[in-house]
Amino acid sequence: MPNHPAFASGNVAVITGAADGIGLAAATHFAGFGMRVFMADVDAEKLEAAAEEIDGAVAVPADVSKLDDLERLRDRALDEGGRVDVLMNNAGIGRPTDSWTEYDNWKTVLDVNLWGVINGVHAFSPAMIEQGRPGLIINTGSKQGITCPPGSPAYNVSKAGIKAVTEALQHSLRNTEGCQVSAHLLVPGFTYTGMMRRFMPEKPDAAWTSEQVVDFLVESVGRGDFYVLCPDNDVTRELDNKRMEWTMGDLIENRPPLSRWHDDYKEAFEAFMKG
Repeated sequence: MPNHPAFASGNVAVITGAADGIGLAAATHFAGFGMRVFMADVDAEKLEAAAEEIDGAVAVPADVSKLDDLERLRDRALDEGGRVDVLMNNAGIGRPTDSWTEYDNWKTVLDVNLWGVINGVHAFSPAMIEQGRPGLIINTGSKQGITCPPGSPAYNVSKAGIKAVTEALQHSLRNTEGCQVSAHLLVPGFTYTGMMRRFMPEKPDAAWTSEQVVDFLVESVGRGDFYVLCPDNDVTRELDNKRMEWTMGDLIENRPPLSRWHDDYKEAFEAFMKG
């Protein structure tokens, strides 16, 4: 299957959250196509070290929660690369939150995860559309933004917001005359990233590597998929589909929200998953 034309030698990619994990794997993979990669991250020292390992990569420290930083990143990529063919809004963080506590953590998570994507879209989209070339805007979401499990509401909200932002973006791009840019929502499964490495020194057997996620991303985008819903070594697409179907059933059947995790619905959920 051929790659999307944006993934081609001589083209330019901009990736946020690129110092580690999926972002670093993407930078390495895209550089392997012969692309010039501009890598952004808030951790300047870690970013510089990562970029040194990738031929021709450019490290641009940036805080995605600040629109000015992303506009400077855009200008740097356009000035030095001449264009931007792929934008990957990938930067993300996690912080402990509950529904009415950890207010500062709520704000930080939303500023980075959700506003980081919104800022990236606003900073780059007009220029990418005006280029009149095939282009990609890839936003990294999460399955937690779809099923919203209990325990991390700020993270869930941020990733659910990214899903809505990316769906609206693709609708707008598709209905813009002459536009050759498309948006895609990357939804990783259980992935062993730098964020996890702090708590799990060894990769769990169930987890995919970041490289596997990027391989799946490139293949899916090549098919024209908007939703890049990744499996992992433990969860199949079929299992994901059933879980998402049950989640939507809460609304359709007027069940309590997040009923999947209610003791009263435990048996019903288990029966549904076996059905």
